[in-house]
Order: sequence, then C-alpha cells, then structure tokens
Amino acid sequence: MRTFRLYDATRGMMTALAVALGGLLLWTATQVGMQSTARFWASMAIVAGGGLVMALLPALGGWTSGLRLRVSPGALVLGFLPTLVVVAWILLATQPGNGWHEGTLVSWSHDIGVMGIVHGLGLWHGVLAFTAGAVLGLSLDAVPATAPSADAVTARRTRGRRRAVEDARAAADEPLTAEQEAKLPGPRMVLVGPSGSRDRGDQNEG
Repeated sequence: MRTFRLYDATRGMMTALAVALGGLLLWTATQVGMQSTARFWASMAIVAGGGLVMALLPALGGWTSGLRLRVSPGALVLGFLPTLVVVAWILLATQPGNGWHEGTLVSWSHDIGVMGIVHGLGLWHGVLAFTAGAVLGLSLDAVPATAPSADAVTARRTRGRRRAVEDARAAADEPLTAEQEAKLPGPRMVLVGPSGSRDRGDQNEG
C-alpha cells in the first residue's frame, strides 16, 4: 500500500511539472508570434512540444518502479502518423503568407471538397499542433527496464512443464497406491495374559 502511495505521489508531481512546463512553452509560443511564415512554424513547433511534455512526463512517473520508455510501433503508425498528416495538411493550407506548398494544398482541398473543414479547423492552429505533440507522447509505453532473456523464458517454461508432468503422475499414482495398501495383510496379533497362563496350568496338571 505504501508503494502505491509513493507511485501516486510521484506521478502527481510529474503531472504538475508537465502542466508547468507545458504552460511555459505555450507562453513562449505567444512571445514568438505568428507574424511571418517562419515565426508561425516556430510557434507551432513550440506548442507541439508542450503537447509532448504533457503526455510524456506523467508516464515518466512510472520510472520509479524500474521502467523505461519505448516507442509503440502500432500507436506510432496507426495513431500518430495519420494525426501528423492531417495536422500538417491543415497547417500548411492555412499558414500565413505564401508558405511552402500552400497553394497546392489549398487547390487539393478544393478538389476533394474539404476546404471548408480545413478552413474551420485552421482557426485553431495551436490546438492542432498541441494535439500532434500529445499523440506523439502517447505513442510511448512504459515497460520493464530489463526484459528476461530467451534462455530464461525457455528454462522457466521447461520447469513449469516438468512440474506439471510430475503433478499429473502423482495424481495418477494415488488411487493405485491406496488400492495396494488396502490389499496388504494386517499385523498379526499374539494373545498374552490369562489365556496363556491357563494353557500352561492345564499342561502342568496333565
């Protein structure tokens, strides 16, 4: 119980730290501004970093139990990459000025009939960038720092199978053992006492 309290306290402190760092990064992005294309992308990168911090630091609280972070391929391919494509498309199509491939993406958006959606979501540049960073952080898993080797896993499985076989044999031998014990002759009884003395007295009289 005390271990869970320590874990919860550590995770709570890491969450508070994540909120503080995320807020600091968002404030930094406002200082950079979005008056030009370069400033716009710098701000979006900082905001995405805030989302990454918010998703990543609470998971770091699990490191107190000997955990480390690993990239989850499934979450990265199925979760982050589609999010990155959508966010990048909207940001590129709605960036200020005449940015990189802006006209091309605007034309494509008109052709497939999604320009209204792109324009509406483009009003929330910071939210989109923050979401992309958070999804990247969620693509990381906390796993044990040292994974058992293949030999150790094989040896463990072998011991488990051997124990199961021995238990099965013992269970199969129990009825036979009980039957054999039932067939054994009982201990021979020898009468001693008055009957034996009476027999000796009769012999003497004879």
